[in-house]
Amino acid sequence: MSAIDHYLQRIILRGAEEAQAEAGTVIEAQHLLLAIAAEPDPVLAAAGLDRAAIRAALDTEFAHSLAAAGVDRSAFDLRSTPSPKRPDKVGASAKLALERGFAQAKRKKDLRPAHITLGVLLAEVGTVPRALALAGIDRAGLAEQLSRQVA
Repeated sequence: MSAIDHYLQRIILRGAEEAQAEAGTVIEAQHLLLAIAAEPDPVLAAAGLDRAAIRAALDTEFAHSLAAAGVDRSAFDLRSTPSPKRPDKVGASAKLALERGFAQAKRKKDLRPAHITLGVLLAEVGTVPRALALAGIDRAGLAEQLSRQVA
């Protein structure tokens, strides 16, 4: 297996652990982003996006989404119990993120970890863009930095 195959396998497995921890049944883009941030990533780090910052942004997005539906998160004990089984299916948002990332490389041998991160950041809608916007992160600027890095 190539280096990118090993990296992708690690990110998907770590993403499955992230999904399991929050009782998810599939691996989604936010789980991939958490997994990516658990490894050193200079572009994310420069933006202040380590795993803890991304987790906080996702928690804020969850509370914001509940509030939009008229639910006050603080009124409920919404701690999730980890699933007994780690998800082994990749959800739609993660599949699309991977497809977007792969499409940024001309050939498979040109794929690098930054392509995967870029694929997650290029989403226009969904949990990740909402969470990053609420956290005041310039998602488009980060994507532009990564695009230059992989060009």
